[in-house]
Amino acid sequence: MIDSLLLLAQLGEDKWMYVYGVAIFMAAVFGFIFLIIVLNYGQLWFQAWMSSADVSLWSLVGMSLRQVNSRLIVKAKIMAKQSGLDIDRRSGISTKRLEAHYLAGGNVMNVIHAIIAAQRAEIDLDFDRAAAIDLAGRDVVDAVRTSVLPKVIDCPDPRRSGKSTLSAIAKNGVELRVRAKVTVRTSLDQLIGGATEETVIARVGESIISAIGSSEHHTHVLENPDVITRAVISRGLDDHTAYVIVSIDIADIDVGENVGARLQNDQAEADTRVARAKAEQRRAEAIASEQENKAKVALNRAKLVFAEAEVPKAMAEAFRNGKMHAATENGSN
Repeated sequence: MIDSLLLLAQLGEDKWMYVYGVAIFMAAVFGFIFLIIVLNYGQLWFQAWMSSADVSLWSLVGMSLRQVNSRLIVKAKIMAKQSGLDIDRRSGISTKRLEAHYLAGGNVMNVIHAIIAAQRAEIDLDFDRAAAIDLAGRDVVDAVRTSVLPKVIDCPDPRRSGKSTLSAIAKNGVELRVRAKVTVRTSLDQLIGGATEETVIARVGESIISAIGSSEHHTHVLENPDVITRAVISRGLDDHTAYVIVSIDIADIDVGENVGARLQNDQAEADTRVARAKAEQRRAEAIASEQENKAKVALNRAKLVFAEAEVPKAMAEAFRNGKMHAATENGSN
C-alpha cells in the first residue's frame, strides 16, 4: 500500500515537472519573439509613444504583415499630432485610415501636408475629402496652395495650343489679336469631378472671341477692353470646373488685318472673273454663230452654183427633146 502511494506521488511529481518544462519553453519562445519584435520595432514605437502619436507595437507588426510602410505611417501620425490635428481612432486621422489610404495607392504625406496647410489657412478640409482628391489623381497640396494663393493662367496657353494670341473679328471686319490673363483659385468643393484648366481656357477664349465679334467696331474694343472682361465674367464660365475665376485681364491686344476689306476685294475679284467668263462665253457664242452663218452662206452659194449648173443641162435636154425648138417656132409664128 505504501509502495503504491509512493509510486503515485512520483508520477505526480513527473507530471508537474513536464508541465513546468512546457511552460518554461513556451515562455522562452514568446520571450524570443517579443525580443525580435522589440529589436525591429522598438525604436519606431518609442518614437511614436514619445510623440503621443497613438501607434501600438502590434499595429507596427500588422503593418509589416500587410506590406505597409510603417515608418511612413508613424511619420504621418507624428506630423498630424504635432500640428494639432485630430488623430482619434474613431473620428480622427487614425492609423487604420492612413493604412487604408496607403494600400489604395494614395500619397499619405501629401494628404497630411494638405490638411495641415488648409488648417493654417482656415480652410475646411477633412481627411476623407483630402484622400478622395488625392486618389482622384489631383495634387491635393497644389489645390490647397492655389486656394490660398490664386494662380494665373494664360489664355491661350502657348504650351498647349502653340498659339500666343486669340484671333477675333469685329463686325466691321477688322481682326483683333488678344492675349488674356485668367486668375483662378481652386474650388475644393468642385475639385472632384470638376473640369480642368483646359476647359477654363477654352471657355474664356470662346467668350472673348464672341464678345469681340458682337462689337460693332473694333475701335470700341480698343477704347474699352474692360467691356470684354465684364461680358466674359458675367457668363459664369467657372461652372462645373475645379476653379473659381477671380478676374480676367486683357494683357495685350493688337490690330490685325482688315478681313472684311480683304473679303470684299476677293468677292469683287471673283465677280470680275465671273463677268469675264460670261463675256468670254458670249463672245465665243457670237463667234460660233458667225461661223455658223458663214457656213450657211457657203452652203447657199453651193446650192446656187449647183442650181446654175443644172440650167445648161435643162436647156440641153430641152434641145434634145425638141421642146426648145417648138417653143421657138411657135414664138416666130
